[in-house]
Amino acid sequence: MPVPPGRARTTITRHRSMVSGDLSLKAEENETRIGQYNHLRVLRAVDFGVYLDGQALGDILLPRRYVPAGCAVGDDVDVFVYVDSEDRLVATTDKPRAQVGECAFLKVVEVNAVGAFLDWGLPKDLLVPFSEQYKPMEVGKSYVVQVFCDEETGRIAASSKLHRHLKEKTSSLKPQQAVSLLVSGRTDLGYKAVIDNRFLGMLFNSDLLQPVRIGQKLKGYVKAIRDDGKIDLCLHLQTQATRDELADKILQHLLDNNGTSTLTDKSSPDDIYRQYRVSKASYKKAIGNLFRQKKILIESDRIVLA
Repeated sequence: MPVPPGRARTTITRHRSMVSGDLSLKAEENETRIGQYNHLRVLRAVDFGVYLDGQALGDILLPRRYVPAGCAVGDDVDVFVYVDSEDRLVATTDKPRAQVGECAFLKVVEVNAVGAFLDWGLPKDLLVPFSEQYKPMEVGKSYVVQVFCDEETGRIAASSKLHRHLKEKTSSLKPQQAVSLLVSGRTDLGYKAVIDNRFLGMLFNSDLLQPVRIGQKLKGYVKAIRDDGKIDLCLHLQTQATRDELADKILQHLLDNNGTSTLTDKSSPDDIYRQYRVSKASYKKAIGNLFRQKKILIESDRIVLA
């Protein structure tokens, strides 16, 4: 069966061993999961596709248009398993933008009496029930959601109420640990971000060196774990070497300007970034350390060499 143009080929792994001329199939060890990628065995071929061994979920149809070229009984295929528009369990080689347990920034394509529907890369749009909407969703706008599977119905849905599905406190993350971030919302203090699809943390305005936007994926770091277990984040890790370098730059700037600078702890983040390419928080710490070392004096509208 030919692969339609533009469709990504699926990895096929063959386990064929002849025992008395028969095909012997190796049993899968992993449980088949709805809403996730699975490595499943082809059981039989029919005119409209092939049936895969879904183990406890039963046989699962992979429609003909998704069957990779050269696929045969006994092959293993990598597929995404979900419930289609007719509530049938099916497999596809299409790649959704997120699977169950992951977060993504998705656009609303329809709102009706049931809820909002998001384009997630599959023929059946992804439902966000009204009860799972942090605020009413609008057609044409995009939102950060987490994809989840209703354990009772097996249906896949999404939620923008991230606090229901992600932890806001941690005992497993450590300061300076590298993490993957998805910016999910804005507050007066900064931006909320999804951490490794598992936690929610905060990027404070004072720690940002450049503008960020909701839906943006970033590499970041755990800045600190607060006493209540909540997570502060940063995009640039401050090491002792970078702190020393910043202190030297501040002192050199003062020497070059008759021992005076109007950049204080009250200056705007943009002004500080233009001069030193660091966040306001980093600058405030640096001049605080220089003050304690009695190298500078901090006045209301300027800093000066001591």
